[in-house]
Amino acid sequence: MLTARPRTAAARRCPPHARHAAPAPARRPPRPPARPGARPAPPAAVRRRRPRWALRAAMTLSVVVLASAGIGHSLVTSLDSGIARVDAFKDMKNRPRGGHGMNVLLVGTDGRDRITEEERRRYRLGGEPCHCTDTIMIVHISEDRERASVVSLPRDSYAETPEHVDATTGERHAGHPLKLNAAYAEGGPQLTVRTVENMTHVKIDHYLEVDFTSFMRTVDVLGGVQICTSEPLKDAYTGLDLAPGRHTMRGGEALQYVRSRHADASSDLGRMKRQQRFLAALVDRATSSGILLNPLKFRDVARAVLGSVRADRGFGTDELLDLGRAMRTFSPSSSEFTTVPIGQLGYVVKGIGSTLKWDPVASRRLFQALREDRPLAVAPKARPTTTPVEVPPQQIRVQVENGTRTAGLGRRVDAALAAAGFRTTGRPVTAADPAVRRTVVAYDPRWDRSATSLAAALPGSELRPVKGLGPTLKVIAGADFRTVRALRVVKPGETDSAVVRGDEAGCS
Repeated sequence: MLTARPRTAAARRCPPHARHAAPAPARRPPRPPARPGARPAPPAAVRRRRPRWALRAAMTLSVVVLASAGIGHSLVTSLDSGIARVDAFKDMKNRPRGGHGMNVLLVGTDGRDRITEEERRRYRLGGEPCHCTDTIMIVHISEDRERASVVSLPRDSYAETPEHVDATTGERHAGHPLKLNAAYAEGGPQLTVRTVENMTHVKIDHYLEVDFTSFMRTVDVLGGVQICTSEPLKDAYTGLDLAPGRHTMRGGEALQYVRSRHADASSDLGRMKRQQRFLAALVDRATSSGILLNPLKFRDVARAVLGSVRADRGFGTDELLDLGRAMRTFSPSSSEFTTVPIGQLGYVVKGIGSTLKWDPVASRRLFQALREDRPLAVAPKARPTTTPVEVPPQQIRVQVENGTRTAGLGRRVDAALAAAGFRTTGRPVTAADPAVRRTVVAYDPRWDRSATSLAAALPGSELRPVKGLGPTLKVIAGADFRTVRALRVVKPGETDSAVVRGDEAGCS
């Protein structure tokens, strides 16, 4: 039976008796022959074409929706089948109650055993693979899929494991203290998830494990990612050497950037901030290049990412499509990054060494916001004009050397450091090399915390460990020296855990 149609333009053109006529019978009688010169009635033709047009429109809309989702269902299914699986949640009990949104534990592992020998040499990836976690992050996707919040968990965080079975020896262990990244070595992904949940009370919905190979391939498929730095970054361990300015990094260079721990005075905390900046730049590149709206390009990127990752068994086609739809509306301002607040740096534990202890009050607030699906960023506050350090300048003895041919530079640097509170010798000397371009802080590794404070006072300086140098640190003033930065001594472990939006971390 035909149902009444809305008052369309075609309906308004029909006479009233035609609009309110009785329903047509199931079988229509033969149409009488048309009179000579009569025009055929258009409604029947319209009725015959409309279903065909509506079907085409519906099919077109379906294709658009799938393309807008980033990739079609069949393509996603093929990607899903290629993901290596791990049972990260097997037999887990007494877990935190689930909140709103989706929480993914993103773990970066070594995986250098799948890197070519040439890449190992070029990007300083020597040594045996450690099968450990270099990076641990909680990625929270809001319930409305319009915001991503990324919380970095330092790998040296003081942690206490729940009772578990050692993945290597098969022995059952009671809960005990360790560094957070050691949970992976003892109990693999499952113990890592359980330890993170115990520490944060945030229920982890999915587990993703990315290694060096997938990281490099992803950056290359995207055509590189743009990174900015206001100060030179140089790390002899990874080979990173960046001048101030903008740099488009391909896979290998990007890996050097996110791995470097000795590029500045902030060590592992500085590395996490660089990782966050890189993720923000990665989101900007993916969302601004149209890749997410092109199924074939999206497929290539997804294959690069998923070709060498491990994921939990529940992370499948539906989740990939869901993330694809969410990423369509993402922009750098949709993402926010922070590091769990640290209450104490250098928290020494017998048998474990120096760890980072979380601030119990501030970290509890942070993870509560994740559970309640609230943005982490609050109203911006004025940033301090001084740089926080742990070791006071008054406890640091410094010998200054002039590494340039500029007369009087050594005396100027010595006086500026003394005015900032450092215990300089007051007798600067000439360095063996008179062509030093970047200021160097040379230090005995036993006084690394003092070296961190000294380097913080010299923007852009390079930290250089020298065994046997002793308690007196050496500053070799280079041509880049401009000023000595004011320092602010903080309580042991007090750190800046500000939330940074993706658009604030980019090159703008």
